[in-house]
Amino acid sequence: MSAAGPRPVLHVLTGCTAAGKTAWALRWAEWSGAEIVSCDSLLFYRGMDIGTAKPTAAERARVPHHLIDLGPVAEPLNVARYVELARAAVAAVRERGRPVLVVGGSGFYLRSFFFPVVDRVAVPPEVRTAVAGLLAAGGPAALEAELRRLNPDGLGRLDVRNPRRLAAALGRCRASGRTLAQLAADFAAEPAPFAGWDVRLVRLDLTAAELSRRIAERAAAMLAAGLVEEVRRLREEGLEANPSAAQAIGYRETLAVLDGRAPAAGLAEAIARDTRALVRKQRTWFRTQLPAHPVRAADALRDPAELFA
Repeated sequence: MSAAGPRPVLHVLTGCTAAGKTAWALRWAEWSGAEIVSCDSLLFYRGMDIGTAKPTAAERARVPHHLIDLGPVAEPLNVARYVELARAAVAAVRERGRPVLVVGGSGFYLRSFFFPVVDRVAVPPEVRTAVAGLLAAGGPAALEAELRRLNPDGLGRLDVRNPRRLAAALGRCRASGRTLAQLAADFAAEPAPFAGWDVRLVRLDLTAAELSRRIAERAAAMLAAGLVEEVRRLREEGLEANPSAAQAIGYRETLAVLDGRAPAAGLAEAIARDTRALVRKQRTWFRTQLPAHPVRAADALRDPAELFA
């Protein structure tokens, strides 16, 4: 404890898709008097309800929720804006004297509660245009060659097979006049957005067999609730103008069916299959990209007091 007193506590509950986050978040929030701040990048968009398993109106009436239904699906929200909104929401809940529970599993957004995530290098339009011209004229090899000229000590872990990342890296180097190593050091020295908080992270999980069963049930329930109709409506509202939303599991498979690229009879299994693949990636990401944290077996919990104990 510092002379200024203890830091305020911020509880964060994460876990892979279908692990039971919503149910346990509601139970813990009701038990503790907390308000919930969403950290699910798809809950930001109005109308993306069924395919995201968004908390229902009844669930949101039980506990105040924040950062849900922020805007239309055609207008993407990035992590920089999320950090601004999350900081404001968390501060407002604290001012009301209530505990804060952050809930969600969207990786990059989740990292903002522990590490800096916003690159402050501004790349002017003229630099972007020049980099695009170099790519058009010489392909990815030209970008890599220029990057190596500007970075005599090497390119670190940059994926040189990815033209988009090559272009972004070159733009940042040209705009800042610094090497990638220097830029990485600058970024690491940035304070985390919630550096003043005592952030307590817990992850929910289930056995592979139980999770697979729940995923299959969830996919079937989404279709029964009207997922196809939801995607039709969202497409009219500009879903495909937001690549992150249109490529989300449940939505991309349904779009493929609507376009005739996949059979309707296999939609539930396609969604379940892709969700299981996502869960495998999520588990690896949680282990490698987040601070060390306890993992709770969601089906073994009995009392909300056990969640963050």
